[in-house]
Amino acid sequence: MILKEFFIMSLHHPTFEIPFELPLSSTNTANIDTVLDPMLTEPKSREVKEWLAKTFEAAGKSVAEFEYTPRSVAYLHNLFTVSKAKDEAARLVARDFRQKASEYRSQAARIREVLENVGLARESLPSHVVAPAQVLANVANLLNIRDTELSSFLVAMGDISLRKTGVEEKRAKVQKESKVLLDFTRKALARLTYLKRTLAQLEDEVAPCEVQIENWKTNVQVMAAKERQYLQQCANFKAVLNHAGYAPEISHRVLVEMAEHRKDLEKKTKPILDTLRSYQDLPPDKALAALAIEDKKRQYAVAEKYLEDVLQSALANSG
Repeated sequence: MILKEFFIMSLHHPTFEIPFELPLSSTNTANIDTVLDPMLTEPKSREVKEWLAKTFEAAGKSVAEFEYTPRSVAYLHNLFTVSKAKDEAARLVARDFRQKASEYRSQAARIREVLENVGLARESLPSHVVAPAQVLANVANLLNIRDTELSSFLVAMGDISLRKTGVEEKRAKVQKESKVLLDFTRKALARLTYLKRTLAQLEDEVAPCEVQIENWKTNVQVMAAKERQYLQQCANFKAVLNHAGYAPEISHRVLVEMAEHRKDLEKKTKPILDTLRSYQDLPPDKALAALAIEDKKRQYAVAEKYLEDVLQSALANSG
């Protein structure tokens, strides 16, 4: 019956689609490959068509058109089998209920006859007796008990108390879980607010940062150009040094030492130069001048040789 309702509800849609994900029993699922056999599909297809026609006819509708493929027929036949079994079970339950209802009616008639014979018919009882009895019967029906004995009421009330205790325990557990979830929700909302505020701040800082990044890009381009310029100048300086005969062994320390020796030599040669300049003020005496010049030339040659020896010694020590 439940499966028939599925098809009746599907009539509200303009198109009818075959449900290919219906729950199948383990036996039918294992036999799907067998059902898909073309030799076995034809009789099952006839059964499916007859079943669909009866089902839709009961709802006053016509069967929607669709393609009968082996797989669709297999699923629909499985649905037909399950529906048939459930219909049979529902008929058995309904027949059992009808039988019990008949028995209850017969028992009620006998009880009514007995009550009338002893003078306890409902019509002969006063209203203040009928009303409590009706309330008692309604409570018994509500508690789902067969009689109105005190023991039955006590058992039913005990069962209700146990159920109430269980419900209260579940309620306390749910309240505790709800409190924890509420705490988590509050923390999550606070975190969300903080993240939104941080996002807004970052969005406000995007424009200044983009300007700064553009400045950095410009500076990087300038520095790259300067780097190329300095590298070119360095290459030019190396070419000049190579052309001038510069060697790596001529270090700064050697040049400093040579400069110091040069100063010493200048101090030693300065008196000689001063003496030579003083001779310019003397009256011309070629003989004395020639002697003096020869003497100074000799002293100058000695000083020059000394300077050359010092330079050679410094170069040898640095090497």
